[in-house]
Amino acid sequence: MSVVDIREYQEEIVLHFGGERKKINAYTLASTLVSIADAVKEANNVINQGYDVEVLVEAFGEGSFRAIVKTIYKGKGNLFSTQDLKSVALSILASYIFVHTLAPESEVKVNVNSELVIIEQGDKKIIIPREVHEMQKDVEKSKKFKGAVSKIFRVVVQDENIVDFGITKQLKDLNVDIKVDRNHFEQFIDPVLPEENMRTVIETTEVQIVKAILDRSKRKWEFVWRGINISAPVLHDAFYDDFFAHRIKIAPGDGLRVRLEIFQVKQPDTGIFTNNKYRVVEVIEHIPKVKQLEM
Repeated sequence: MSVVDIREYQEEIVLHFGGERKKINAYTLASTLVSIADAVKEANNVINQGYDVEVLVEAFGEGSFRAIVKTIYKGKGNLFSTQDLKSVALSILASYIFVHTLAPESEVKVNVNSELVIIEQGDKKIIIPREVHEMQKDVEKSKKFKGAVSKIFRVVVQDENIVDFGITKQLKDLNVDIKVDRNHFEQFIDPVLPEENMRTVIETTEVQIVKAILDRSKRKWEFVWRGINISAPVLHDAFYDDFFAHRIKIAPGDGLRVRLEIFQVKQPDTGIFTNNKYRVVEVIEHIPKVKQLEM
């Protein structure tokens, strides 16, 4: 029986691209890694509100082609960063992919105790910490997470040289812990994906206030961001709580360090994504304008 212990997949995994070649198409690799990063970041956004995660590629190896993917977590420097960090985004991704390799027509046994959830089907067995299993349920509600996983398999299915895709622990593993054969790629691909000509990006950045709207609403503030004027609502309740409690005072020219959600549209002629509208989803820090002293 093959046993996968999700506790062994926390801050590092090895991606396996199976095939006869010891090489991989650059587009396939790059697009897969971007989709992996998107899935991990979205899982982290669900379970770790006070922390960012950086997804790194540390090394490549054969067998047929493998890449080590590592996560590094860091606090955002806001109130949520005092919460306990749960470095399990990779664990959730691995568990999600494994569970979806189980055949729907065969019996699945699930044993739950105070610490572990053990899932068995035929010669497959997976051990998941109960806390991770509960967090996975929350992550699976995210359309962004499911969409990112869908894109992983949408990319690899287009590369005819890849016969299977999976996750394992070591570059030199003879057997892959979690493996999806090519004829099962389609079951991961969501037929209802967001329009490919639209996307959203969230960026941590600084903006300068031109005009403030000091009430809880979706009315748009006016900012200068990277030398251009933009309008965006501020949707962070905790920021308004601080303002109305007089813990911060806002004035034109002040700066804010924020998480800015950027809506982008793909131009049909060039294929380039351009910014369409903005929303401030979190205010991390208020930066008062420096006052000049009169001599």
